[in-house]
Amino acid sequence: MKKITALNIEMRNFTLIWLGQLVSLIGTWMTAFSLDIWVFQKTGSATQFALVTLTSTLPLVLISPLAGTLIDRWNRRWIIIISDFCIGLCTLSLAILITTGQLQIWHIYLANTLISIFGGFQNPAYKAFITSLVPPEELPRVSGMVQLALSIQQIASPLLAGILLATIDLRGILLIDVGTVIIALVPLLLLKLVEVTKSHHETEKLSILQETAYGWNYLKERSGLLAFLILFTIYQFLVGCVFILAYPLVLSLTTPSRLGMIIFIGGLGMLVGALVMSTWGNNWKNLINLVLGAMLLSGLWIVIAGLRPSIVQITIATVLFFLCSPIINGLTQVIFQKKVAPQVQGRVFALTGAISGAAVPAAAIIAAPLADNILEPLMAFDGPWSDNIIGQMIGSGPGRGIALLFISMGLLTLIVTLIGYQYPAIRKLEENSPDFEYSPIK
Repeated sequence: MKKITALNIEMRNFTLIWLGQLVSLIGTWMTAFSLDIWVFQKTGSATQFALVTLTSTLPLVLISPLAGTLIDRWNRRWIIIISDFCIGLCTLSLAILITTGQLQIWHIYLANTLISIFGGFQNPAYKAFITSLVPPEELPRVSGMVQLALSIQQIASPLLAGILLATIDLRGILLIDVGTVIIALVPLLLLKLVEVTKSHHETEKLSILQETAYGWNYLKERSGLLAFLILFTIYQFLVGCVFILAYPLVLSLTTPSRLGMIIFIGGLGMLVGALVMSTWGNNWKNLINLVLGAMLLSGLWIVIAGLRPSIVQITIATVLFFLCSPIINGLTQVIFQKKVAPQVQGRVFALTGAISGAAVPAAAIIAAPLADNILEPLMAFDGPWSDNIIGQMIGSGPGRGIALLFISMGLLTLIVTLIGYQYPAIRKLEENSPDFEYSPIK
């Protein structure tokens, strides 16, 4: 009975923290969506629009290795609290600037940069903090809840932002975001949680730079984890190429309102996948095989999305793809949470986030020019490939070059995943790498 009570308390504590982070996540992404629209409406420049994305992602990638070292030195709960508080201050500053009529584009770039830096501390600290909140057998359920929060955010944030922009404008959304940060801070501040004291013998011997490098050395010593990280990063790059060009592909066939509907339906698919993750609990077995199987299915759905200029086919493929997404991302997180020692999780999670996160900007740099300058001209109505077997299979005209890239990325996803499965270090990762010993927060 005592064990059951303790487990209930641990899950209650996590659930309260998770609810606060969910509310804050919705507010953050409402703000991001609204700022994107504000910048594009003010400038009409795709380059200025791209800089918003760049300032939101690149600082996080750059700061993550150092952030991970500090996360392992400091109290993780207070890192989350301070990061959330600073993010709230940045949002409040934007609200004040727009209220006084002084908001400029460069203010948004600066705020995005600072928010990205604080996010580089908050996200890996949150992942590492989860490990000390709940026992290992509950990590799949908890990871499913994290993925559920992301799917709710994907569905709710654009819809709410679109409605609120028309009623309370950008200033109101920024103030709501500040309020959601306060809600996220309440359980973190009020719950009586004290992290178990960790061994800091490594910290005492190593400098900051040596500790930062330690995360990489830790992975190198565990070939299965490193190989899996490389495979996951390649997958992120291939999927990133698809994400970058998904909107142009759909808009070549239909209207922006239909695009919004497809995004919403895709979010429902992600919601279902996350619900499966969170309700299946500790019944998940053979996590590596499940992740690789979901990657294979993802590659198949990407291929199907590009095969025909059909909105119905693209919508179905989108739903099925997002159904797999929480399984891949959630179980990948569980694998690292189980296999990485708690005292180094800050460094390792920050490093893995930086490596896999760098795949998305790389995809943006490569995929868009490839589609615009090579594939779209090849697949134009009068293009060199419009009459060959490829043109006969997938069609020609606007968007079919992007469709060809979809098919190529989907096939590469299938091939890379199958190759990864043939590598014993990945296939037998769970057998060869022991789980860490659970040390709950008291």
